[in-house]
Amino acid sequence: MNTAPSLITPADVYAAQKVIAGRVHRTPTLRSTYFGERFGVSLYCKYEMLQRAGSFKIRGVLNNVHHLSLDEKSKGIITLSAGNHAQATALAARELGVPCTVVMPATAVRSKVEATKGYGGEVIQTAGNLLDTALALQKERGLTLVHPFDHLMTIVGHGTVALELLEDVPQADVVICGVGGGGLISGVAAYLKQVKPSVRVIGVEPVGAPTMTRSLALGEPAHLDKLSTIADGLAAPFVGKHNLAHVQAFVDEVVLVEDQIIAEAMGLILERCKVLAEPAAAASIAALLAGAVKVSAGQTVVCVLSGGNVDRERLKALL
Repeated sequence: MNTAPSLITPADVYAAQKVIAGRVHRTPTLRSTYFGERFGVSLYCKYEMLQRAGSFKIRGVLNNVHHLSLDEKSKGIITLSAGNHAQATALAARELGVPCTVVMPATAVRSKVEATKGYGGEVIQTAGNLLDTALALQKERGLTLVHPFDHLMTIVGHGTVALELLEDVPQADVVICGVGGGGLISGVAAYLKQVKPSVRVIGVEPVGAPTMTRSLALGEPAHLDKLSTIADGLAAPFVGKHNLAHVQAFVDEVVLVEDQIIAEAMGLILERCKVLAEPAAAASIAALLAGAVKVSAGQTVVCVLSGGNVDRERLKALL
């Protein structure tokens, strides 16, 4: 008999906040006059690019690894990632004294590979399937898999983004954030919708990587063979069962945006907000620029800027 995946609660998020306290930054949520006036709303940005390792990812990893047994920690962990989760896992593992192996694609951004190594992670790059490679190494070495998004403890950790956001902007009407594998949107939406049900939660995917959109249409996790987007942080080839269940339960809408608009949003965020948002982070603003998200005049909108890890050479091409 199939059983529905469990859904996290605000109590879970409060517990995670205690676990990660002192190990992560409490990132600011700041108002943008420019974007607010442009869209006719009161607009705030949650600056997760100022988080340790440059993205929100360390929140979920720390919470996940914290709950592993002593035996699992001593044997070591393994994960798979194109970049941000790789860096966060390596840093979290170093903080907790846990050996860490990371499987990354052969085409991974060089700066993200070097950062992962710099945090102490053993990096194995492959042109093959990341999950298959990670699972083979897990079995061979007796490691514990720390999934980049499809794990309740990871989702709970990411829910702390929403906890802070709502403390800073309790009047929020709409919250927008990018969707890759679905770890961030799952935690953010679950917390927001159970604490303040009136909030609209909108997910954003690139047109070239509509994995969650396809999964929602199918009613089950989709696997895409071809992805094409500048937003590598949103280019997950599949979503997890836990992520899909949370999006189905708590997210109001998932919209698609073109890469050109994401790049435009990056430039505007840099010029107007004075921070560097990677393409995955800029997707939240891009959804408003493209008119993909409809907001009413005077509403309070919060865009989650999920990270800021951009290779300098790639940045030249993007901007």
